[in-house]
Amino acid sequence: MSNKLWGGRFTTSTSPELEKLNSSIDLDKRLYAEDIICSKMYSKSLCSINLLTDDETKSICDGLDRIKIEWEQGDFKILPGDEDIHTANERRLKELIGEPATKIHVGRSRNDQVATDMKLWLKKSINELDKCLRDLVQIIVNRATKEIEIVMPGYTHLQRAQPVRWSHWLLSHAWNFKSDSDKLEQLYTHTNIMPLGSGAIAGNPFHIERHLLAYSLDFNAITQNSMQAVGDRDFIVEFLFWASLTGIHLSRFAEDLILFSTKEFDFVTISDSHSTGSSLMPQKRNPDSLELIRGIGGSLFGQCCSLMMTLKSLPSTYNKDLQNDKETMFSTYDKLTSILKVAKGTVEFLKVNSIKCREALSFEMLATDLAYYLVRKGVPFREAHHAAGKVVTEAEKKEVFIYDLTLEELKTINEHFDSDVAKVWNYENSIEQYQAIGGTSKSSVLHQINSLDAWLNYTNVAAKEA
Repeated sequence: MSNKLWGGRFTTSTSPELEKLNSSIDLDKRLYAEDIICSKMYSKSLCSINLLTDDETKSICDGLDRIKIEWEQGDFKILPGDEDIHTANERRLKELIGEPATKIHVGRSRNDQVATDMKLWLKKSINELDKCLRDLVQIIVNRATKEIEIVMPGYTHLQRAQPVRWSHWLLSHAWNFKSDSDKLEQLYTHTNIMPLGSGAIAGNPFHIERHLLAYSLDFNAITQNSMQAVGDRDFIVEFLFWASLTGIHLSRFAEDLILFSTKEFDFVTISDSHSTGSSLMPQKRNPDSLELIRGIGGSLFGQCCSLMMTLKSLPSTYNKDLQNDKETMFSTYDKLTSILKVAKGTVEFLKVNSIKCREALSFEMLATDLAYYLVRKGVPFREAHHAAGKVVTEAEKKEVFIYDLTLEELKTINEHFDSDVAKVWNYENSIEQYQAIGGTSKSSVLHQINSLDAWLNYTNVAAKEA
């Protein structure tokens, strides 16, 4: 007898080619725990409206608990005809408890069942990803605190721009990752809406108390339209887009570190534990951990596009095209979890070369400070900016540093230059003037560290309470 949950109106068997293509059990077996808890709670709902007896319900729940143990211990045997996780679990339940297993699906479709299973799985995975993000931010904050005195060039257009603290650069990426974590909270809210009770398309005709069912499955709301619920995959698209954006943030972080690790920069050294070598050139230390982060970060966007294109032309409600949604969801989660953990390890064990960072500073980077000097003398900014630019040009023409120009030469450019201009030629003074919130001064960087610490402590407490 076939294990399929359908087939009564069919007179011939499914072609082997379609059978293979139609099967998703190798992929969606990852939903075994979610499918089991979903079935247990649904059976209790059926019992509450007298479609199952107390004894039948107990038998079903006990049987499902045994099946879960089999999955966890690797003892569950997938048989031919087990199209998907729902079919496999129900088939095994019938083997264990007999007839009561054939009643569990009443009023329920795989359409609302799989959407519910996936939301349960994604909610759990969101929590895991958030922990990975917070772990990465914590490592960055730790380094920023310890290495707050290190100064380096800040870059725009990959050109030296202004002196900044190394910790300010580190924290610029930490804030991106915090933003990713904040977006995960919104995604969790959007995912936390239960589709179960929608049936195949028209709803559930047996007066299932959906609000109580949602509560038992730890959802805080229920879907309001059965047709929308079974075809909705917005929560997966949102997850894939979120993952794509997080991948972009990780990729840009990795790109900076790859550049900084080159001999041309030599700001950082990637540890042996997160580097690889060359099969030909013995001297090579390749930043493969960061290059993989950068590469995988790009592939995440491809998976997002793939599902969006699948959804674009689908008619209403459930269509089998949606079977591909689990592959993109699982793969994206696996890839992103992997690169988040690698990023954490890379940052934790890299070595920063504070001397090289400082040696990369050059006095033309203080040209902006020269303009600010004139502003403080009452010169309009555009005029001051023009004068500072002329100072740079004059130094280049004479092939000297800008601080080598005499006061008389500076005065020929702008009469407001005076002897106190010498105070401008100091990197620490330059950095410490940026004391507004968000700046690179020590007080501003400490403010960032304290803010992120407070956020990390709050989320850690919230996670423990949950």
